[in-house]
Formats: sequence, C-alpha cells, structure tokens
Amino acid sequence: MTLTAGKENFQALNASIRELLLKHDTLELDDVNGQRYIGAALPAGKTILLHGTPGNDMGAYLNGGSIEVFGNGQEATGNTMGGGKIIVHGHVGDTLGYAMRDGEIFVEKRAGCRAGIHMKEFEAMQPVVVIGGVAGAFLGEYMAGGTLVVLGLDNPEHLPIIGAHCATGMHGGRIFIRGKVPAENVSEHITVTTELDDKDRADLERIVKQYCTLFSASPEAVFSEAFTKLIPTTSRPYANLYTPN
Repeated sequence: MTLTAGKENFQALNASIRELLLKHDTLELDDVNGQRYIGAALPAGKTILLHGTPGNDMGAYLNGGSIEVFGNGQEATGNTMGGGKIIVHGHVGDTLGYAMRDGEIFVEKRAGCRAGIHMKEFEAMQPVVVIGGVAGAFLGEYMAGGTLVVLGLDNPEHLPIIGAHCATGMHGGRIFIRGKVPAENVSEHITVTTELDDKDRADLERIVKQYCTLFSASPEAVFSEAFTKLIPTTSRPYANLYTPN
C-alpha cells in the first residue's frame, strides 16, 4: 500500500497512516516533507518504507515495528523507542535514540549531537545504535546501557570521528569507535581501551555485518582498522558533586 505525504499536515498524515496500518502490514510513504511523529509507537509486525525527509520524533516510542528511510532524518529519531528497527539511508540530526530502551537503529552516514543520550538496558533489552559516519558532540551523554558504534566512514573532510564531551555522565553501556579516538573529546571517568573481550568482538562482528548488509559496505574494509572501546570507570560519575568524599 502506498500513501503520498506531500504537504499534508502531520496530524492528518499520521491519522491516515494509522488507519491504513490497521488493514496492511507494510505501508510505503512517498514525498515525505518534514512531517513529525511518523511511525510513533509502531507495533511489531508493521513496516513503513519512507521516501523523503521525515520530521522530528520519527519512530518515537517504536514498539517492535520497522521503519526504513530512503533519505535523511531530523531530530529525535527513535526517541524513547522500546523495540523494533530503524534504518536510515542518509544522515540524521541531533538526539538520535534519545532514552532508547530496546531495538536497533542503523544510520548510513552522520549523526548530530547527543546521539544515544540516556540510552538504557534491562536484562534482554539491549539497544544498539550504529552511526556509519561521524558523530557530533556529547555522544552517549548520560548513557546507562546499550551499545553505540561509530564507524567514521565517508568522511572526506577528515572531521573528528566524535565531537567534544563524548560520554559525559556515562555510567553504563559500551561505545565502540572505529580507529583512533581524540582523547581531548572524551570526558573524564571514562576508560578508553583497545582491548576487546570475546563478547565485544562477537557483538561487533554481528553489528558491523548487519550494517554492511543494509548499506552495501565491506566488512573487511570496516575491520581494517581496530576499534576502541569506551566504558565508564564508575557507575556514579557525579557522586562527589552531591555527597561528601
């Protein structure tokens, strides 16, 4: 089933999407022009294929469904998503995967600031965000769980692979950066290491292979550079700000 978004108001468009998905498992959206909240709370078994540029909060509260974007995303893609998959064949704006609790997000190219902020995990709920290009400042800010991967591909300007203040307030989860990490861009209370354990290597191999399959990249080329792992040194990075030593 195909629906043309055009200049339709976002509320009317989302009402049409919900109505059509009651009858169909897959919906193709053409000519999307910045409409917000597309695919919000999309349940398992439902898929949206989106052509154009969705607005803020695409896939917010995603609940097991799948969204694939053939274009760029804007801010808060995957906001507080609780499961499912988002695939973006392009760039995204700020706060990618904000407070994400489960599911997977794969971005072919760059992400703005604060990707993975407040990500968390619980038992089998292990969210994953993969950024194929470079990431802006405050990557993984206040991160409490899950896995962030930044590959640094397609970077002709030779920008730093991560922006300033990476992992500020991080107290859980893992961040994997392909290649060298600018030490001045990583916050204190973070352990930076190139030593990966068996689980790290197995997870990275699985995640990178998924990325390469989705975006026709070469796993061999990706793994031609070693990965650096960032993990929190302490689970209470701000303890001394609020309690005596």
